[in-house]
Amino acid sequence: MSKLDNIGFLGFDVFGTVVDWRSGVARAAEPFLRRHQIDIDPLEFADQWRSLYQPSMDRVRSGERPFVTLDVLNRENLETVLSKHSVDYGRIAEAELAQLNKAWEQLNPWPDSVAGLSRLKRKYSIGPLSNGHIAGMLNLSKFAQLPWDVIVGAEVAHSYKPQPQTYLKSAQTVGLTPERVGMVAAHNSDLAAARGSGLKTIFVRRPTEHGPDQASDLTAEQDWDVVAESMTEAADALGC
Repeated sequence: MSKLDNIGFLGFDVFGTVVDWRSGVARAAEPFLRRHQIDIDPLEFADQWRSLYQPSMDRVRSGERPFVTLDVLNRENLETVLSKHSVDYGRIAEAELAQLNKAWEQLNPWPDSVAGLSRLKRKYSIGPLSNGHIAGMLNLSKFAQLPWDVIVGAEVAHSYKPQPQTYLKSAQTVGLTPERVGMVAAHNSDLAAARGSGLKTIFVRRPTEHGPDQASDLTAEQDWDVVAESMTEAADALGC
């Protein structure tokens, strides 16, 4: 019996592992930037917005502020990026800013994601174990046709990865012990935290998540239980 045969649920990192956030956010930002004459490349804008993702969650992780959902953090971070470019966002219609913030819920899946998830779903229950909020994951799953069974992660646990309770509460929510849950991610740090909480680990390499000059997560940095080049290859490895 393989150490993976007892898995009952696969939890997925979503932004970067399942969907291509960078090109999707840039696509949404391009007409906004043009309309407001903000002189920045849309991909660079996406990178700058995303760069505030972890620091904003750190304030929640540290207890500096109570838990708020990712859409709240993304909106605050959007205002920060606009201010950095000397944009008076108070002069922009609220509906327009809210629509741009929805970019994170309208991202295309990587070409192998839906096929791989559909195969994995035949054998396992699957769902986001993400820092995304439930409504955002629901909207994204409809947009990208992601065949989830359930949504767990940050909002269920009221904590953000890589805090252990995010993984542990998610496992508890699906009725399984940690060792019966597999974490699927393109980020070594996510998998290290999941392993530290007792979960099994599946690394799916996404070498262009941050664009053609990506320098992080190009290789598996530990002996993860499965290492794959795509979601379909992960399905092969797990016998799906």
